[in-house]
Amino acid sequence: MTSPEKPAQPGGKGGQSGEPSDGTPRRGPAPAAGIGRLMGGQPTEKSMDFAGSAKRMLGILRPERALITVVLLLTVASVALSVLGPKILGRATDLIFAGVVGRGFPEGVTKAQAIEAMRQKGDGKAADLLASVHFTPGHGIDFDKVGVVLFWVLLIYVGASLFQLVQARIATTVVQRASFRLRQDVEDKLGRLPLSYFDKQQRGEVLSRATNDIDNIQQALQQTLSQIVTSLLTIVGVLAMMFWISWLLALIALVTVPVSIVIAARIGKRAQPQFVAQWKTTGKLNAHIEEMYTGHSLVKVFGRQKESAETFRKENEDLYAAGFKAQFISGIIQPAMMFIGNLNYVLVAVVGGLRVASGSLSIGDVQAFVQYSRQFSQPLTQVASMANLVQSGVASAERVFELLDAEEQSADAAAPAQPQHVRGEVAFEEVSFRYEADKPLIDGLSLTVSPGQTVAIVGPTGAGKTTLVNLLMRFYEVNDGRITLDGTDIARMSREELRSHIGMVLQDTWLFGGTIAENIAYGANWGASRSDSDKGGGGWREGVSMDKIVEAAKATHVDRFVRTLPDGYDTVIDDEGSNVSVGEKQLITIARAFLAEPEILVLDEATSSVDTRTEVLIQHAMAQLRTGRTSFVIAHRLSTIRDADVILVMESGRIVEQGTHDALLAAEGAYARLYASQFAEPVAGA
Repeated sequence: MTSPEKPAQPGGKGGQSGEPSDGTPRRGPAPAAGIGRLMGGQPTEKSMDFAGSAKRMLGILRPERALITVVLLLTVASVALSVLGPKILGRATDLIFAGVVGRGFPEGVTKAQAIEAMRQKGDGKAADLLASVHFTPGHGIDFDKVGVVLFWVLLIYVGASLFQLVQARIATTVVQRASFRLRQDVEDKLGRLPLSYFDKQQRGEVLSRATNDIDNIQQALQQTLSQIVTSLLTIVGVLAMMFWISWLLALIALVTVPVSIVIAARIGKRAQPQFVAQWKTTGKLNAHIEEMYTGHSLVKVFGRQKESAETFRKENEDLYAAGFKAQFISGIIQPAMMFIGNLNYVLVAVVGGLRVASGSLSIGDVQAFVQYSRQFSQPLTQVASMANLVQSGVASAERVFELLDAEEQSADAAAPAQPQHVRGEVAFEEVSFRYEADKPLIDGLSLTVSPGQTVAIVGPTGAGKTTLVNLLMRFYEVNDGRITLDGTDIARMSREELRSHIGMVLQDTWLFGGTIAENIAYGANWGASRSDSDKGGGGWREGVSMDKIVEAAKATHVDRFVRTLPDGYDTVIDDEGSNVSVGEKQLITIARAFLAEPEILVLDEATSSVDTRTEVLIQHAMAQLRTGRTSFVIAHRLSTIRDADVILVMESGRIVEQGTHDALLAAEGAYARLYASQFAEPVAGA
């Protein structure tokens, strides 16, 4: 098993950046190097493709086609009942009005006689009005019929509400499942991305896409999916009922629709770029906050609080401006639609009143039509008012899709090779590598390391020391040549198989939130939990035994400080390891590698963060750990590698010297100069 350290960062600490000696960057900055990029920028965003991104965002709902069909059927049923309600309610109004009118005429005459009598008296307009009313002279309001109509209206609206409730529940399930899959896709994608992607991205920016943007997509789908469908079906159903009642009034109501569409489209077109800017700026602000939080000690040490606060203020102002513009511009849609809806309402009321006066429509029909007019304009207003949610969601979707579309690391071979017996022989055969096509770093490097050898790699900053290890781990792929493990080309092996034979300890430590025991056992098929019966000192369920953990801790001198803690190995540390010292964090990561028992060890300045006494102790532990294992040790302190079997001196991606410590000193070459300069500095400083 590999020790789960962070991959060696060519742009990280320790000066082993794989950059030319003049300091010109070979590639983008490492994600953790936030302080160095205090005023860093953001990768340029692609131009926004609203239609394409919106279509793709809806595509994440495709696996839920069956449930979506049920949602549509329930929506149709709910809308149909809701649309039918005003028409039936208009029947109750006609019954009441007919009763009031009938009570005003003497009993015993017919409706036709009563109407004719009114015409003879000169009340022609009133006679035309009452001609469409189904009244019986001498009879008042038929409360039994009115009660039956109201009962049916009640049933219709209750049924519509129940259908809407079930539809909303299922729609929520659809959106939550889609969001779950999208998060899973992003998680899987992050595992397939090459190290170079994270070197060029700010950590907070990636986190923002994986959290904030997906949450925003979920919110947009949740609040608009069923509502838009309901609104569109309501528009169709209401329009049909309006034409059934009066085609003339329906045409009048339709006059305002093109105006509404044009206004909504124009406003939406202006708002969309602002939503893109809003979420882009959100990512930048999150990245800055994350960097300043993780590096707050260095910010204070170097007195960059004011500069950090100024950067935050600027990013915050940019987010405020973009958010304000986006919400304000899109927010204009709703009042504009309401204004147009009110104009439509006035037109319908005036023309409907004239139609009632002429006897062409009943009062109940006009009442129903007025309700339909409101129902017709309301969904238009709702659809328009949801434009800001849709636009915001699409802007976030584009950012997530950009992550999902990022170029992945090359796939493992279909039939991966595997050494029959891993002994730890490593060979670099004419290996060439470059981070950028026109800037070679390693060119034609050849090296053979025998099983069990300890190889120390030294050289100035930017010589390519850590890059060599990155190539061995397949964090990057070689451009030319090949690297073999016991004769097998590692490019033909699966990455998981290759890394299972390599343990790694970096200068930059990594701990996760959990107990010290869990952190040590992480690299050795760690079981996630311990049963109650094990708390007394038994084994760890489905994982390495507690005895093995303690043995590794003792060998690397972790046990001596763990015993001083109140909870011992059950002491919980946070993901930054802030409740243990830097040296203690490094000891824990070394214990992790010790427990993994790999065939190959990679130690990248692994003892740089511990005190001199602890370093001596760890050197003895490392000597025991390296026995029978191939080891690559990258070191700046040359005193720590005197006992290495082979010392490689690298300059500009080439091995310029190799040999033992004594032989290289006797040669009086590059190694001797490095050694002399290192030990001369304290004397000069004195």
